[in-house]
Amino acid sequence: MMNITVEKILERPDAKLLMDKVNYFLSAEYQKRMAFREWLDEDKKAEFINGEVIMHSPVKRKHWSSSSHLTFLLEFYVRLNDLGEIAVEKALIELTRNDYEPDICFWLKEKTKGFSNDQMIFPAPDFVVEILSRSTAKNDRTIKHQDYAAHGIREYWIIDPNRQLIDQFILIGNDTEYMPAKTHLISQDIKSFMIEGFEIPVAAVFDEQINKTTLQELMKPKQG
Repeated sequence: MMNITVEKILERPDAKLLMDKVNYFLSAEYQKRMAFREWLDEDKKAEFINGEVIMHSPVKRKHWSSSSHLTFLLEFYVRLNDLGEIAVEKALIELTRNDYEPDICFWLKEKTKGFSNDQMIFPAPDFVVEILSRSTAKNDRTIKHQDYAAHGIREYWIIDPNRQLIDQFILIGNDTEYMPAKTHLISQDIKSFMIEGFEIPVAAVFDEQINKTTLQELMKPKQG
């Protein structure tokens, strides 16, 4: 899709003028982005998306409950198997144009070796989770979906607390667009593409008791 857009621009005789305008706009936007980073602190939940500062309002219990349940399982499993690092909500992710604070991120171990304790801005993760709310759903399904894929985030989960399901998006090979969503219902299991061996019931994200039972399963030694 990106190549087709570039080709269409290059077909225009005023392509250079168009690009000059775009570069002028992006330069001004970059200054605004740097001001956003100076303003942002640990008490603010905000993102910089396509030149706009997007503030996040407090979330409902079902949102943070889903986040807590999945984080609980992910952190245990990733640490137990020494696979990398998990970050929750306040990790600022730097892509080429936008800055995001996803609900949950995961980086493979080889990427985290370069992280420092005082680091505040991080590269694109290998796995991202966003939990839908009324204020974030549009961006989660459009701009973020496109941006995460374009920057090589190999796996993207969108959790819908209202419908109690998870949409799983995966990048294959050198693709820059996700495959169509594989929707996992609450009665089904979901297996991560990037976190080796991590497979859980979808219900473990929404139900406290099933979450505890799932943790016990994850604690068992792997066969073979």
